[in-house]
Amino acid sequence: MLSAFLGHASAIAIASPVVSIVGIRRPTYGEMKQVGVVEKHREMPTFPQSFPMNGGDGPHSYIHNSSYQKVAIDGAKEKTSEAILKNLDLELLNRNSDANILRIADFGCSIGPNTFDVVQNIIDTIKQKNLKEKKNNIGAPLEFQVCFNDQPNNDFNTLFRTQPLSSKQAYLSVGVPGSFHGRVLPKNSLHIGHTTYTLHWLSKVPQHVSNNKSPALNKSYIQCNNLVEEVTKAYEIQFKIDMGSFLEARAEEIVSGGLMILSGQCLPDGIPKALTWQGVVIDMIGDCLMDMAKLGITSKEKIELFSLPTYIPHISEFKANIEQNENFKIETMEEISHPMDYMPLTNHFITSMFRAILNTIIEEHFGDGVVDELFERLAKKLDKYPIDFKMCKKYVNYFIVLKRK
Repeated sequence: MLSAFLGHASAIAIASPVVSIVGIRRPTYGEMKQVGVVEKHREMPTFPQSFPMNGGDGPHSYIHNSSYQKVAIDGAKEKTSEAILKNLDLELLNRNSDANILRIADFGCSIGPNTFDVVQNIIDTIKQKNLKEKKNNIGAPLEFQVCFNDQPNNDFNTLFRTQPLSSKQAYLSVGVPGSFHGRVLPKNSLHIGHTTYTLHWLSKVPQHVSNNKSPALNKSYIQCNNLVEEVTKAYEIQFKIDMGSFLEARAEEIVSGGLMILSGQCLPDGIPKALTWQGVVIDMIGDCLMDMAKLGITSKEKIELFSLPTYIPHISEFKANIEQNENFKIETMEEISHPMDYMPLTNHFITSMFRAILNTIIEEHFGDGVVDELFERLAKKLDKYPIDFKMCKKYVNYFIVLKRK
């Protein structure tokens, strides 16, 4: 999944920053009550919203339009290997058992090939470590089981149909449908968890953002771009709830001494989403929808009630959420660069990437027949108003390794 969701660069009136123990204040109970949301760490929606990446292997599928994410994953491979070699203790395994299984899970796996590359790198590194320490090991040979997790309507058929033959020989695979904002695996069953470009996806759109009687109604935009204070506050609270739920669930699944590896993108402190190139694109999509409403293809009312269930936190806000969880020890927390950060992207590349990400959610809300028209209009708008990548602010890319206490 991609954290490429931001806002429009025009008429910016940024809300006052909210400051915490690491630079951004957490909202007070009164502020949360004001927007009708009171924090409950383990609160989960009864029916989590589920909008996976575009399935299949056609020209608009995620499988053919996820190279931006692949480049980021490739850029973190070496750090992932270093983290495993340094922090994973193979004594976690029962060396005297008839079965010697190391379990890995990729949370928010979507469809290949990125998830297979991630898993293979982890396994190759563990094999390297195991070979080096083999003289101290007694018991059954090391085997691997990999759990591929995503929402129930993720295209698991395409995922496993496109799985490389070499990986089928290297480990046993299992699909695990379910929201990673809750538990999806048995307690104490996992040795290494991994997730990349996923944590900006919320379990749901904050309910007051789509309530036309709420001051947090996101009427002017289709995303949280930090330009409307009440909207930002509602999204921030939902993110904190979901991040807490994610870490609590992983703490139950991962064995003591096991690792959780996280990578993704945040906003630099003090920078609104609206000033990034991804944000400009999302607001262009919103503009295209409004143009279509004027022609009767959709309605203004539908657009005003549509907001993406994504939130890009500021980096200090994100770190604070990690640090507040007491179940994990932070082994690594650093900022890394995305290899394509300083590379201008073509309009075709941008349009194809965002279509692969947003196709499902747009079709779900606006109905059939809107997606083709929408992204044709986006392509034309990008041609008319090309993005100035040099002027746009850039995301902060993070790489974090947590060890279960």
